[in-house]
Amino acid sequence: MTTCQERQDPPETQHLTGPPRALSVATFVSSFDRFVISPMLVLIASGLGVPLSTAVVTASGYFLAYGLSQPLWGLLSDRFGRVRIMRATLLAAAAAGVVSAVAPGMAVLAVARIAAGAFFGAVVPTSLTYVGDTVSTTWRQRALSDLMAAMALGTALATAFGGVLGHLLHWRAVFATSAACALLCSFALRKLPEPARAPVAGVGEPLRAVLRNGWALLVFGLAFVEGAVLLGTMTLLAAALQANGVSAAVAGLATAAFGVGVLGFSRLVKALSGRMPVWALMAVGGAQICLGYGMVAARIDLVVVIITALLLGGGWSFMHSSLQTWATSVVPEARGTAVAFFAASLFIGSSVAVSAAGPLAQHGQYALLFGIACVTSVPLTVTAVLCRRRRSAG
Repeated sequence: MTTCQERQDPPETQHLTGPPRALSVATFVSSFDRFVISPMLVLIASGLGVPLSTAVVTASGYFLAYGLSQPLWGLLSDRFGRVRIMRATLLAAAAAGVVSAVAPGMAVLAVARIAAGAFFGAVVPTSLTYVGDTVSTTWRQRALSDLMAAMALGTALATAFGGVLGHLLHWRAVFATSAACALLCSFALRKLPEPARAPVAGVGEPLRAVLRNGWALLVFGLAFVEGAVLLGTMTLLAAALQANGVSAAVAGLATAAFGVGVLGFSRLVKALSGRMPVWALMAVGGAQICLGYGMVAARIDLVVVIITALLLGGGWSFMHSSLQTWATSVVPEARGTAVAFFAASLFIGSSVAVSAAGPLAQHGQYALLFGIACVTSVPLTVTAVLCRRRRSAG
C-alpha cells in the first residue's frame, strides 16, 4: 500500500528492483560488527578484569554512538552522496576496529568501540536511503527485505562467530576480523554509482522538512521503543545463558538463531508484501516479539533461548522492515535525513535499554528484564498498527 506522500517519489531515479551486491555486502559487514559484541561480553569482562556491568558499556556506548551519529550521516549523504559517505566511514571504522583489537584496557576499548559504532553507523541507513533512491515504492519493501537478509546473515555469523572464535582463540581476533572486512568493503564499493538526488543548498532545509513532519516524528518514536525492546534487550540473551553455565561458544550459537530467523522470515515478508497490508505485517511482528520475550521470561535454558531468538528474528523481519519502509517514504525530499533520524532513534533506544539493563544483568535478574520487554512490546505493537492503518487509509 502506498500513501499520497509515497507516490511523490521521483520516478526517474528509481530503476532497480533490488539492492546492488556491493551494498548488501556493506550492510552484512556493518551488522556483523554491531552484533558481534553480544556473546563476548562475559569474555571481555573476564579478560580485562572488570564487572559485567562495566563490560556492557562497550555495547551500550557502541549503540549510542551508532544512533547519535545518524543525523550527521544523513545530512552529509544528502549533501555529498551516499556512496562517498559509506566508503569514507568504512575506512574509519576499520581503523577503530584495529584499535579495538589491540586495546590494552577497558577505557581504550570503550572509546574504540564508540568510534566504531559512530562510523559503522553510516552504512545501514545510507544503504536504506540508496534503495529508497533507486527502487520504486512498488518494489521497495521487497528490496529492503533482500537487504535485511544480508543484515540477518551478518547478525547470525556475528553471534556464532563471535562466541566460537572468542572462546577458542580470543575476543581481540574477532574485532580484527571485523576491521579487515570493513577495509575490503570500502574498496568493493568504489564502482557503485551514485544515485540522483534532490539538490541541497544546506543542511537547514532537509532538517526542517523532517522535524516538521508529524508522521516522521511518530515513526522515530516507534523506532526508539523498538530499539529498546528488541535490539537492546536481545543483546543480553547470550549473557543470560552464560549465567546459567552455558559456554560463550554455545551461547553465541544459540543467539545466532536470531539471524537465522531474520533470514527465513524476511523471505516470507517479501512474499507477503503487496498481499497483506503493512499494518497486518506489523501486528504479526509484534506478536512474535511479545511471545518470544514471554517465553524466555518464564524459563531460561538453551532450547527456549533458541526459540526466542528465532521469534525475535521474525519480529524484526515483520515489524522493523515495515517501519523502515515507512521511514524511506515519509519525507522523500529529505530521504537521507529522515532515514538517519529513524536509525538514530532505533539505536539510541537500544543504548538506553542496554544501559538500564546492565545492573539487572549484573545481579542475574534476567527474568525481570525479559518480562519488562514482553510487556513493553504490547503498546509498541498496538500503536504501530493503529497509526499505520490510519496513515494508509488517509
